[in-house]
Amino acid sequence: MPGAAAASTILVMGDSLSAAYGVETETAWVNLLRERLSEEDHDQWQVVNASISGETTDGGARRLPALLDRHQPDIVIIELGGNDGLRGFQPPVIRDNLSAMIEASREGGASVLLVGMQIPPNYGPRYTRMFADMFPDLSDQYNTGLVPFFLEGIYNGDGMMQDDGIHPTGEAQPLLLDNVWPHLVPLLQETTAASR
Repeated sequence: MPGAAAASTILVMGDSLSAAYGVETETAWVNLLRERLSEEDHDQWQVVNASISGETTDGGARRLPALLDRHQPDIVIIELGGNDGLRGFQPPVIRDNLSAMIEASREGGASVLLVGMQIPPNYGPRYTRMFADMFPDLSDQYNTGLVPFFLEGIYNGDGMMQDDGIHPTGEAQPLLLDNVWPHLVPLLQETTAASR
């Protein structure tokens, strides 16, 4: 008799946008992802949320090797960089940290979904553009999956952002998942096909 399908793992490396900041954990997009995986016949997938509010790409790059070793994920979702941008960190430094995370994930046998972010225009047009361009550039360089802009359709929507203007509300969480899901599905399918 064939055994049960081996569990596959998605590791989410994010900041407060993925750590349920200001919203109920059960309504947050990562928990909604768990539910959708079950609803869409991806029951073999488990989700490990290693997101921390305030996390930077440097912190993520430092934490990632141990998490890869512990969880041996098949897919790593990297949703980091927003805090770096808000603190005015230099784009080449942010890029190097994200590159290190992509390379470590790949070396660990995982596919990568990079989540694109943008920052407010008050940082100046040059910095704002350099920051936004990092994500598609890295995706092209490493041939990763890419969510073009995590807050698409959210950051300027009524009732979609908390009073701080940075964090999405509970109402916005399903939209965050909707922004991620179509770019995650091909990775799910590739991993499932490869394991057959």
